[in-house]
Amino acid sequence: MSTAARIARLMGFAGACAYATLAVAQTVPDTPDVAESEVPNTGLNLPENLQIFGKLDPNVRKPTAIINDYVLTGTDVDQRVALIAAANGMKLEPADRERLKLQVLRALIDETLQIQAAKVKEITIPKDEVDSSYNRVAKNFGKTPGEFTKFLRSAGSSDKSIRRQIEGELAWQRLLRRTVQPQVNVGDEEVKAILDRLAAAKGTEEYHVKEIYFSATSDRADQVFANGKRIISEIQAGKAPFEYYAKTFSEASTRAVSGDLDWVRAAQLPDPLAAAAQQMQVGQIAGPIPVPGGFSILYLVDKRQVLTADPRDAKLNLRQVTVKFAPGTTRAQATERVAAFGAAIKTIQGCGDVAKVAATINADVVDNDAVRVRDLPPQLQEIMLKVQVGQASPPFGSETEGVRSLVLCGRDDPTAGTLPSAEQIQSKLEDERVNLRAQRMLRDLRRDAVIEYR
Repeated sequence: MSTAARIARLMGFAGACAYATLAVAQTVPDTPDVAESEVPNTGLNLPENLQIFGKLDPNVRKPTAIINDYVLTGTDVDQRVALIAAANGMKLEPADRERLKLQVLRALIDETLQIQAAKVKEITIPKDEVDSSYNRVAKNFGKTPGEFTKFLRSAGSSDKSIRRQIEGELAWQRLLRRTVQPQVNVGDEEVKAILDRLAAAKGTEEYHVKEIYFSATSDRADQVFANGKRIISEIQAGKAPFEYYAKTFSEASTRAVSGDLDWVRAAQLPDPLAAAAQQMQVGQIAGPIPVPGGFSILYLVDKRQVLTADPRDAKLNLRQVTVKFAPGTTRAQATERVAAFGAAIKTIQGCGDVAKVAATINADVVDNDAVRVRDLPPQLQEIMLKVQVGQASPPFGSETEGVRSLVLCGRDDPTAGTLPSAEQIQSKLEDERVNLRAQRMLRDLRRDAVIEYR
């Protein structure tokens, strides 16, 4: 994954190979399991009837910190919060902003520890590498570097904030390549066993799911359930993407990857989640689902059959016809234009006829080559699977973005699914083990750090 893509993922944004048996459900908290008595076994030898001496007010925020003599300021936190909000189109309520500030502060502390650990190994990232990555991120936003810098400032952030994030990501990855990757080995027998299991699972349904997990004892179950319902409502209302809530509030180890469980089969999920996944439609959110130790919210990103050709992997050659609405267009005027648009596209006879018809309604035409069906919005996937070459989809769009239609010029159907190569399996296993050791390294850095909150 490119640095630009990783930065986009860290800000909250969203594999063809069927690695079904590699994925392991992570719907468990990061703390030890709760015993039958519901008293966690922490190993800390805590007294049963303890008394708190002093007071900690959770409403008093600590917006700044000194990490091994490096100062994180309130401005650093505010600019990173603004960056996340702008990247996700989020409008934060005061309480949500305060929660996000605490999450960002923890992330900035980890980022600082990673940069410091890299410098101990004499790893520094040259300015030209940071600039190159910054330019790629700007391009992902459809902007030049200068435009992107202005965009960040207008949103209350800065190029300094994202450059620091890029530096931390590059430094940490370089440190892992130098100190961790050489120690990771994957045996041929492991790879062969996975390939055998994949072959045996051919045709089995598998699911790409994301989760948010909340631990809950019996006395807190109602409160946690209600909180889960509130989060689902906020996601469905478009307040923030699922990944934001997973990364901010989930108590599962998948929190680090925005709740992503990747591709799993039903047998790899806890029974309650397996039952839910089998009944869900792509794009649906389910929950809160009672699971051992708490509740989970499940989001079904996609589903497919292991090593079986999926019609939604077909690549389409499309011509998109678009009519935009001028500012101030009334609903009546928009309805009239949509009707004229719909009548016009019905007269299209093949892709060679698109330009002529588009000219009669003052529409724009854009060619889109090799678009996978599964990459289209769910509402369009079923339609485009039924459209024949030369035909146009029904009109779709919105009052603000205009109305469009997709004309199918060609279709390349997928071939039967094939096993991933041994090299691909080995690479994925190595990545998983490097990531596991990276988590342990970061845990040790946190334990050894001197952090003063101010």
